[in-house]
Amino acid sequence: MPAPAPAGAAVAAAAALSPQTSPQPWPRPPHCLPANRLQEPPENARVTIAGLVILRQRPGTAKGVIFVTLEDETGIVNVIVWRRIYEAFRRAVISGRMLRVTGRLQRAHSVTHVIAEEVEDISPMLDLLLAEQGRTGDPAFADGSELG
Repeated sequence: MPAPAPAGAAVAAAAALSPQTSPQPWPRPPHCLPANRLQEPPENARVTIAGLVILRQRPGTAKGVIFVTLEDETGIVNVIVWRRIYEAFRRAVISGRMLRVTGRLQRAHSVTHVIAEEVEDISPMLDLLLAEQGRTGDPAFADGSELG
């Protein structure tokens, strides 16, 4: 049985199946490295990645460190946000649905992480995707005002 496709891939595929005659491309944040190319830069390289936030963890034993998992159309990226960076970019880390993160690439035990240095909330790009797909007036898609 094949592995399920990443959720980001499902979103991109759904976006391509619009009622329009030509498929709309997935909104790609400028100057971001896709998840499937994170093996290319050397260890400790400064990279910028972006994706949908699929997980935030703040374990009590992690001394204030937050772990964020992002997903783009090519895969997932693990991000480590140290306390100092969290305090500087708190709003984006807590409430962003889609983030662009710049930081240092770290590899340990065949796991790749990005150690965050800057975090930017780029969630409005998701709103553009909905608008391009003609879904802004669709009651199935919340406009955010009733989400509190």
